[in-house]
Amino acid sequence: MKSTLIFCALLAAAVVQAADPNKLTDDEKSAGWKLLFNGKDLSGWRTYGKQAPPGPGWKVEDGILKKLEKQRGGDIVTEQKFDDYEFSWEWLVKPKANNGVKYLVTEERKGVPGPEYQMIDDKSAKDTLTPKHLTATFYDVLPRTVDTSVKEAGEWNSSRIIVKGNHVEHWLNGAMVLEFELGSPEVKAAVAKSKFKSAPGFGEKIIGHILLTDHGDEAWFRNMKIRESK
Repeated sequence: MKSTLIFCALLAAAVVQAADPNKLTDDEKSAGWKLLFNGKDLSGWRTYGKQAPPGPGWKVEDGILKKLEKQRGGDIVTEQKFDDYEFSWEWLVKPKANNGVKYLVTEERKGVPGPEYQMIDDKSAKDTLTPKHLTATFYDVLPRTVDTSVKEAGEWNSSRIIVKGNHVEHWLNGAMVLEFELGSPEVKAAVAKSKFKSAPGFGEKIIGHILLTDHGDEAWFRNMKIRESK
């Protein structure tokens, strides 16, 4: 009971903290940043594999995109595809929750859309027995190479994915925790040992969508923005 009350208090604080999110500064606009979530609706997003809007399990409230716990909404993708870019977002999960962001996403490789930046409650979720399943990993392929603090469930984390050619970086709360080269011998060997070993082209560079997963757990997103490389 006490832990539930603490978590509810954290969520209440998170909503207050997010009273006016999803805004770009003049400097960000000049630097080429664009919002991928306007804080009001899911314009620019659709259901993965369908030309249909996101399902009812996705809800926009108080400037936050919420993946509801007890209502499925399906994975959702950006309508636009991206090549080289820097993608930044803030997120939180409930205790024991598991979610993720996938990138370089294709709808032609069913079941394995693209690499996943893992988002999970590192302390109490079930799927944390292997280092390759912790927050900010290349899920089931590469672990974090730099350890960093993940916020408590119910608190906001800040994440970033950078894709430039074959080079990829995963950032968490201001620290770069993983970098790798798409299609490299290291990545190919790691994919061969993963659950994605039978997926052709997985871990290689493509122009693709960004995807938010519906893992069934509650997760919140805000301040999703992207800056494409010229």
